[in-house]
Amino acid sequence: MVFQFESFELDTDRFELRQGDVAVAVEPQVLTLLILLVENRDRMVSKDEIHDIVWDGRIVSEAALSSRVRSARQAIGDGGRAQRLIKTVHGKGFRFVGDVVESAASKGLKPQKAMRDSVEATGSRDASRPVVGILPFANLSGDPAQEYFSDAITADIIANLSKHRWLEVISRNTTFGYKGVAVDIPELSEKLKMTYAVEGSVLRSGPRVRVNVQLIDAPSGRCLWSDRYDRELEDIFELQDEITQRIAARLESEIGFAERKKVQRANRPDLQAWDCYHLGVAQFFKFTAEGNLEAQRLLQRSRELDPQFGEAHAWWAYAVILGMVYWDTDPEETLLDEALEATRTALELDDRNAVFYALKARVQLARGEYASAIVENETAISLNPSFAAAHCGLADSLAYDARYEESLDGFQKAIDLSPNDPQRWAFLTYGALALLFKGDYERALDWTERASAIPNCQYWTVAHQAVALARLDRVNEAKRAVERLKKEKPGFSIEFARRKLFFVKRPEQIEGYLNGLAVAGVAKK
Repeated sequence: MVFQFESFELDTDRFELRQGDVAVAVEPQVLTLLILLVENRDRMVSKDEIHDIVWDGRIVSEAALSSRVRSARQAIGDGGRAQRLIKTVHGKGFRFVGDVVESAASKGLKPQKAMRDSVEATGSRDASRPVVGILPFANLSGDPAQEYFSDAITADIIANLSKHRWLEVISRNTTFGYKGVAVDIPELSEKLKMTYAVEGSVLRSGPRVRVNVQLIDAPSGRCLWSDRYDRELEDIFELQDEITQRIAARLESEIGFAERKKVQRANRPDLQAWDCYHLGVAQFFKFTAEGNLEAQRLLQRSRELDPQFGEAHAWWAYAVILGMVYWDTDPEETLLDEALEATRTALELDDRNAVFYALKARVQLARGEYASAIVENETAISLNPSFAAAHCGLADSLAYDARYEESLDGFQKAIDLSPNDPQRWAFLTYGALALLFKGDYERALDWTERASAIPNCQYWTVAHQAVALARLDRVNEAKRAVERLKKEKPGFSIEFARRKLFFVKRPEQIEGYLNGLAVAGVAKK
């Protein structure tokens, strides 16, 4: 079938868009979307229908959908403001509103089958984003009546993981088609174009529940991570929420780690936006001065390669802020403005992305805008309750606003949600600073000791430890901590600390901290 509108011809049999006699270069997913809209021009096409056809039922971010719609409009000379041909039905879907003439130029496959076959033949899935399939958890209780509980655990993990919008999560309807079926993971990987698979089981016996879960590299079938969760069954819904949130948080961090390793091993000379992004995040998580500068460079390059890539904008801003707080980036007002604008750009691209709100909050915190940072972190948590870093960010913001009890609850929530998070040392270290501000020096010392045991821990942890020891009148131990601090951060001084803690507005907090450093024996300059 050929659809003619304005100066364009859309040929479904040849899977081609032409303007006059010239083929228009269009990505397969964008062309699939355009065909779907034109074929169904008599009605609105919902977002769910688009997911089913363009992404085979996978849950993708609003940014991914908006990007494909924007590209479809650009291909046919339409625009988001004019909406001359593709109209947005706010919050619901899209409709093709141009005048169309049909002609049966060629016989063959039915249009939707032609679309699917063409999509599969050209491999049009967004290869940059990992695809995760959560297979139905097995009910090991021996009681078919308990099947609902294992199904609910599976469904909740899908829902929680899909809130991490850099992932594509295969829909529940697709994966539940394999319930009770012995599957070969590599074979299923090829069929569903699946990067990672999650398998698990649920055993409910009397007052106890045990959930086992494992993350699998789907193409190879290799287990990347596994864990077990044992709980007493008191409030079933509270238990279900706790377990599924923890599993989703851990899966997201493990998949992120695996993706960064893949990009690093690939060592491709023609780095694209996605590669630069993941390499930049890998450098970021080294938590070194050199790594931070390289992260800023790579993330900036990712922004340049794809201005529509929200993650690159948001993480570049975060790398800049951490460079100001820890390393060699000067906290200049202009750069703080640029960082804030980068997070705003990310949110314009996807205003339902919890990470973007949390990273915007981190910039606002650095700007001393505590109330705004609290609001943005609360928004991030409402969008993704299992996002540990957002709980940490909220707790940090509350601490600088002297709301210590709420703050410490938030830090503990972050630690509980993601006990192996790459930023766990920061959860503990920021919590230790809140405890120092509160005057709970024994507990602050305990948190710094726990943070110190984590390999990528930074020099601020030792500085906080020195202050805690000094406030506990353990001056000799405090001085030994200062000697370690000098080795980790040569040139650390009270003047340096004041400069790096530029975002602390309350005089009693900053002066109390600096006085503690002085008692511990840190030099003024």
